Amino acid sequence: MKTVLEKYMKVRELVSELVEEIDQIADREEKIETVNYVRKLIHQVSPYNHHPVDFVEWVKTKDVEGNEYNPNTVFPPEMKLLEQSIKEDGFTQPTVTNPETDIRRIVDGFHRRKTVVTNTAINKSTYGRVPVTTIRSEKASLADRMASTIRHNRARGVHGIDEMVNIVSVLKQECGMTDAWIVKNIGMDVDELLRLKQISGVIELFKDKEFSQSWE
Repeated sequence: MKTVLEKYMKVRELVSELVEEIDQIADREEKIETVNYVRKLIHQVSPYNHHPVDFVEWVKTKDVEGNEYNPNTVFPPEMKLLEQSIKEDGFTQPTVTNPETDIRRIVDGFHRRKTVVTNTAINKSTYGRVPVTTIRSEKASLADRMASTIRHNRARGVHGIDEMVNIVSVLKQECGMTDAWIVKNIGMDVDELLRLKQISGVIELFKDKEFSQSWE
């Protein structure tokens, strides 16, 4: 039976051989896809594979698309600062995505992806690709993805009122989420949710009797 040290040395040897093989791949696109694949396999056996950031892969921008509900707006000065940050420091945060049939749908990081599309220097440095992570599979429903987007935005202190009203409407009417679910998963209190529902003017949003009674 091999000792821990022997296993460690064997792994180091195998990794060194793998790195040499990858380094000899002449085609850049093939090399990128190979590195993505190797990272994916390592992620599967990683003790941290329950954290999406444990596996970051580089995906072509054409295969990464935004969502229709993100309430985060970045104004021109902040957008320029984001571009400058990426040019000076490189990408330090990946775009969070959910895989669909042919694309990756953005959950968080739309503007980081946008820099690759609109800024020539950044696009050149990433070879037209975006660093992405994949949300947990159990969080792939529309309601969970919307909640995740809002949590990311609110944690940074940014969100728009009109868009938040729209999100609450979608969660209530299209996804059938309760007020209790919204309060828990989006990080707002009961009074804030009530204000958003009042702003919407949609009577159907007030059908949650349990929470309606708590406001009386």
